[in-house]
Amino acid sequence: MSDENTPKDDEALADEWASALSEQTDEAADDWAAAMAEQENEDAQPVSLDQLQDEGSPVDLERPNLDVILDIPVTISMEVGNTEISIRNLLQLNQGSVVELDRMAGEPLDVLVNGTLIAHGEVVVVNERFGIRLTDVISPTERIKKLR
Repeated sequence: MSDENTPKDDEALADEWASALSEQTDEAADDWAAAMAEQENEDAQPVSLDQLQDEGSPVDLERPNLDVILDIPVTISMEVGNTEISIRNLLQLNQGSVVELDRMAGEPLDVLVNGTLIAHGEVVVVNERFGIRLTDVISPTERIKKLR
């Protein structure tokens, strides 16, 4: 008996797959339609940006209200330097290995907020903990230029 499929078997298999896929697609569409109908039935009403503003307070594009974002947490990190190495060399690293960085000794560290450079600084020790003294802060306009 041969393991090869006949053209009829291939067609039958293709038909089974097609019907299974169409059933799956129909079920997904039904689930989506049910979720949308449920959302429409809820009391949620669409809100425009104008409605989000306090009554009587116009939107000032020159001086936006920053109070709404002041409590959002961000990640601040200091970068001593970086380098690129191959995965082969990465896998060979062990205790005592030395990785050469792209920065000279004594150069200021980069201070990053959510991965964006905002300042340069030097390492200090405060109450037996490491800290950083900012030596150069990048202006907000320069930071905005880098985002674009």
